[in-house]
Amino acid sequence: MEFGSKISVNLVDGIAMIDHLGRAAFNEGQDLQAQVESYKSRYGCYPEVVLADGIYGTRDNRNYQKEKGIRFGGKALGRPRKQTELNAEAIKKAKAQRRHDALERIPIERKFGQGKNGYRLNSIRPRTMRTAEAWIRSIFLVMNLLILSRIFYDLKRYTVKLGRWRFFQDQFLSLILDLELCGLEIIQSSRARRTF
Repeated sequence: MEFGSKISVNLVDGIAMIDHLGRAAFNEGQDLQAQVESYKSRYGCYPEVVLADGIYGTRDNRNYQKEKGIRFGGKALGRPRKQTELNAEAIKKAKAQRRHDALERIPIERKFGQGKNGYRLNSIRPRTMRTAEAWIRSIFLVMNLLILSRIFYDLKRYTVKLGRWRFFQDQFLSLILDLELCGLEIIQSSRARRTF
């Protein structure tokens, strides 16, 4: 049993978005459909594949994903198929696909490791849930800003060569200001709500 906040995170292109944040115990497997719908509302389409822990691979979730045309990147339910000459190639491909999916899951695990080891995400002990939420969201904001700064640096090197640096600089700075204001609003709202 783990204590503290429970978080469900969606990771796309290195940017982590919190889909569920709470202190009450919950089964993550029941949260998958809400996360997929959140992805659809955010990007306008369903994801091609869902790479998640095994707890998300329930029969209900798999049926839901099948209806939506989403592939679940995990182990199949039930007993493994017996290998014969006829299905040996299919089993080999499925095994290679599972391995590839497992490797694709590394970035989300790395993101949690970065948060826990680099930003002490695992040792947040506030008095109120609002303070914890502000703290956690601020940590994810900083981690996302690091990703965006790397993208900005690479974009700067590329656009300086093309001579279009000023346009991209203005666009990126407005994005950063929006993110910083969002982060400051979260922190300020938690300070305003603090009770003694």
